[in-house]
Amino acid sequence: MKSVLNIAHRGASAYCPENTMAAFQHALDLGATGIETDVQMTSDGHLVLIHDESLQRTTGSSKLVKDVTLDEMKQLDAGSWFDPAFAGERIPTLRELLELVKTHEGILINIELKNGVVLYPGLEEAVIEEVRFQGMGERVILSSFNHYSLVLCKQLAPEIRTGILYMEGLYEPWEYAARIGANALHAYHYAVLPEWTTQAAERDIVYHPWTVNELDEMKRLLEAGVAGIITDYPDRLGELITRKS
Repeated sequence: MKSVLNIAHRGASAYCPENTMAAFQHALDLGATGIETDVQMTSDGHLVLIHDESLQRTTGSSKLVKDVTLDEMKQLDAGSWFDPAFAGERIPTLRELLELVKTHEGILINIELKNGVVLYPGLEEAVIEEVRFQGMGERVILSSFNHYSLVLCKQLAPEIRTGILYMEGLYEPWEYAARIGANALHAYHYAVLPEWTTQAAERDIVYHPWTVNELDEMKRLLEAGVAGIITDYPDRLGELITRKS
């Protein structure tokens, strides 16, 4: 069986508060071979890793990410909402994650640009600059639901892989991916069938479906020939990949 990427969704987010250094480190401890995260930008231009545009759900603050400085954000507790044991966890920067992963050879980082609601002018340039500064271009894939953003990323950095995020119903997505220069299809997992992965592979396009937590669905997707799976449970997926190897 070919090697399949085991991509931890927002880190090991079933066990730790999502998009925190605790979640990223635990994903590595559980054997993940990739880490998925979300990047946004503070009011003073820093790249931070958080899924929601609002800080409410994970920190209790009613403000938006775009309206706070990095210093203000670093005062917020991003762990207690998940479990009191994680009190004091902070929202990390992209640099913090890249520096962690640099020390673990071969680990991929899937950086989702969260620019569908808030556009964050200059986000693409800033992310690419940081990735290049860290020398991580070959170990990063940039994804987004904003496909205009992915086209811009490819124009700015042809050497960095891109992945198209989408839900169900995109007709012949491998043709679309080839047209915009994308390398991967980050499909909602119901939108993946064996014949589609085959047709995509003929164009050197791979599938990394999300977010897959049930063993039966993991098995189905592995049999369908996906190149990677994004999951909250990298330990479950890792055990399954090992058994099928």
